[in-house]
Amino acid sequence: MEAEQAAIAQRSDWLSILSRSIGSELEAVGADVVSGVTFEWLRTPHVGLVMVRGRAGGAGNVFNLGEMTVTRASVRLEDGTVGHGYIQGRDKRQAELAAIVDALLQRPDRHDEILAKVIEPLREKAEARRLEKSRKAAATKVEFFTMVRGENPA
Repeated sequence: MEAEQAAIAQRSDWLSILSRSIGSELEAVGADVVSGVTFEWLRTPHVGLVMVRGRAGGAGNVFNLGEMTVTRASVRLEDGTVGHGYIQGRDKRQAELAAIVDALLQRPDRHDEILAKVIEPLREKAEARRLEKSRKAAATKVEFFTMVRGENPA
């Protein structure tokens, strides 16, 4: 049971990385990995909308924030392994690549190779983007100081 939970958590992690990647970055690191892979479409890339929900204060009442465009695709490899790709936006090629990479990552013979060639570089790029946004936000931080008035006895 623990091994199954660990496998689910690991797949959730790589799907998260794939879904948040930038299409050109995924194409750059994943195109050669998926070239020559034979698959059949279970669901061709399809663009749709999902409702994004939030919580007031992070833990309060749920509210509908708005809609977001999502593209999804599903493939089956010739050995029967099924992969799914869900990405933000309308990039059908990115959803296709994400689905194929997801399927390949589930195969023990290709897992470590694809993790090293695709997922880890995408994780590093995402972390670099996050740090850059954080650095830019920190540069706009404003500090407020309270001055002591001279009327107070020391």
